[in-house]
Amino acid sequence: MTIDLHKLALETIDAAADHLHLDGWHRALLHRPERLTAVQVPYTADDGSVHVVPGYRVAHSTARGPAKGGTRFHPDVTQEEVTGLATLMSVKTALMNLPLGGGKGGITVDPKGLSETELESLTRSYTRSIAANIGPDLDVPAPDVNTDARHMDWIADEYGRVTGRPCPGVVTGKSLTAGGSLGRDTATAAGCRTVVRASAERLGLPTDARVVIQGFGNAGAHLATMLAADGMRVVAVSDSRGGIHDPNGLDIPAVIETKATHGSVTHHAGEIVTTEELLALPCDVLIPAALEGAIEAPEAEQVQARLIAEAANGPCTSQADRILADRGITVIPDVLASAGGVTVSCFEWQQNERGERWTAHQVAERLDARMDRALEDLWRVASERDLTLRTAACVLGVGRIVEALDRRELAATDELAS
Repeated sequence: MTIDLHKLALETIDAAADHLHLDGWHRALLHRPERLTAVQVPYTADDGSVHVVPGYRVAHSTARGPAKGGTRFHPDVTQEEVTGLATLMSVKTALMNLPLGGGKGGITVDPKGLSETELESLTRSYTRSIAANIGPDLDVPAPDVNTDARHMDWIADEYGRVTGRPCPGVVTGKSLTAGGSLGRDTATAAGCRTVVRASAERLGLPTDARVVIQGFGNAGAHLATMLAADGMRVVAVSDSRGGIHDPNGLDIPAVIETKATHGSVTHHAGEIVTTEELLALPCDVLIPAALEGAIEAPEAEQVQARLIAEAANGPCTSQADRILADRGITVIPDVLASAGGVTVSCFEWQQNERGERWTAHQVAERLDARMDRALEDLWRVASERDLTLRTAACVLGVGRIVEALDRRELAATDELAS
């Protein structure tokens, strides 16, 4: 199912605003981005012809710091989608108490049909088009759907050409040689692992808890490896072609090797299951790490897990979320469970700005501490206000943004008065 991310973002803001009893001007500022840049992006094809595609960069809020968020290349990218994602990113960075706001960018293009040379031309052209609206103190892009370290290296280099000076802190998710951070490739999985372990302990789940992971890409595969190493039994995993199940626990390194060799986990030994069957398997922890809207109402009725950790963005629909809450199933929302990536992106930005290089151990320690603090804050607010973790996350994140908006308004009033 495709989720209307802009609608979801506004629902998130409104739910928190109702609990916080916000007035009209706060709601108005939260509903609309501070800055929306829509551009035309020309690029040169290999045959010498020039093509033009739409591009966007949205800064939803800079009340707590520079906007922060990924840049996606996809044929379905729209201004509304990018705006919704930027709004949700503001909530995520505030929940994690990072000194950043929320942003997002994208180009409406199918990158799979482009050569490396064409992708570079496209990325550099996009950078020139938005250069006036990004920067380490303004808005810091990062990788997202169909973009990676190559694209970020091109953006950083092109931005340096435009401004006349090297500026690695303009983007995160770069290669290590271009100023990237150690630990970035496993950050989403490592952050999710931290909150899964802590929440499983809080709920009294067994140390060898049975784990099902839907999605075996970068995050899902790394997370399966980490949880298996922790002593949990990863009993099922899936990719776009289907899933495999072994109630005694899968040999995760062997599954990774099978997928690398044959292109899918379904070639590994084990019971073959569909995605729908996988979501309904007996387990203690269910981790949707693939698609938006993967768990709809029918799937929510069949879930047997006691704990769900949303490693993907928006895997549960609103209706499914209500059903899971009514059934007493704890859901760690995506704004926390998938926040390891943006947290280590923040670390990369801080290293670039300070001229530092942190070790992998330093990054891991700081990530664990940040995730633990955010989870503790989340459980505290949920308990104090008798809310689900998702609603508590909205209240906590939006509340911190509002505090920053109030400080900004007060400072502006004082300046006028003087």
